[in-house]
Amino acid sequence: MHQVLNTLYVMTQRAYAHLDHETLKVDLEGKTQLQVPLHHLGAVFCFGDVMTSPALLHRCAEDGRAVVFMDRNGRFKARLEGPVTGNVLLRRAQHVALSDGARPVSIAKNLVAGKIQNARQVLLRGGREANNPDEATRLDDAARSLAAALPKLESARELDQIRGVEGDAARAYFEVFDRMVKEDREAFCLDGRSRRPPQNRMNALLSFLYALLLSDCVAAAEGVGLDPQVGYLHALRPGRPAMGLDLMEELRSVLADRLALTLVNRRQVTREDFEERPGGAVYLTETGRKAVVVAYQKRKQDEVHHVVTGQKVPMGLVPHVQARLLARHLRGDLEEYPPFLSR
Repeated sequence: MHQVLNTLYVMTQRAYAHLDHETLKVDLEGKTQLQVPLHHLGAVFCFGDVMTSPALLHRCAEDGRAVVFMDRNGRFKARLEGPVTGNVLLRRAQHVALSDGARPVSIAKNLVAGKIQNARQVLLRGGREANNPDEATRLDDAARSLAAALPKLESARELDQIRGVEGDAARAYFEVFDRMVKEDREAFCLDGRSRRPPQNRMNALLSFLYALLLSDCVAAAEGVGLDPQVGYLHALRPGRPAMGLDLMEELRSVLADRLALTLVNRRQVTREDFEERPGGAVYLTETGRKAVVVAYQKRKQDEVHHVVTGQKVPMGLVPHVQARLLARHLRGDLEEYPPFLSR
């Protein structure tokens, strides 16, 4: 159980959340594990096999407090709310922000700044752990290139300029990504990003991890009442979860790229976990997918320090925290959207 900002996340399987006068209690096997004054909470998230009492659900609906149900992997299932909620106002604010020329630029700028800063941390870490001085130099140079992109981002005034800075930074990042691969580099050479379909093993691994992360970010957006189809950095297209894509940008390097490198360098995923299909597409095998999913779920349990909340939170809750911070910005409670920054 974790309380972040004014939201309670119940992730312990077979836990029972119920109301005791003005207090929410969470029991496990008949023993109370947590109790929180109800008025301290704005929302309750239940992951997987978590039970809730009718009295708690009725009271939360009456107070306008959301109760959100996810499966244990973090995929959105349902959200219970009373007849009068703030979600319609939040979604209206989300949509209205699209028409405010400065608002999408400000949000997109902070999203990309977070992405570049986090990618830079991956490169700096890679430089410190490099096997030889030449590779360390290449990684450090790329990290400096990303640092140099931030002033350009600050001066950007249009979304296309921001996307251009992001694209240049991504190219500089992936040009040296192979330098961080230490095991079977020949098999896991990136050779540039290829997406639909992935053309080699590392691209296949990254694409699969990005798909898992996108699912989590879409669930996070839905969980707080945002429209997952309406984003600011990513253009609106039918069927495209632009908000989910926005939220995942700053988390790609932290949750997916680092994990991909760890899986390869520790030989938890090997060349035998991939298969080539007609046309040159490369995908993970069923065994490979299982190994990656298990590692991804384990990674989400790792606790990280969140600068804005001042708390340690499981990595898997970071998309939910960021979605709630974005919702607060859209409602006018925060002057700017604060991106997640890794250490």
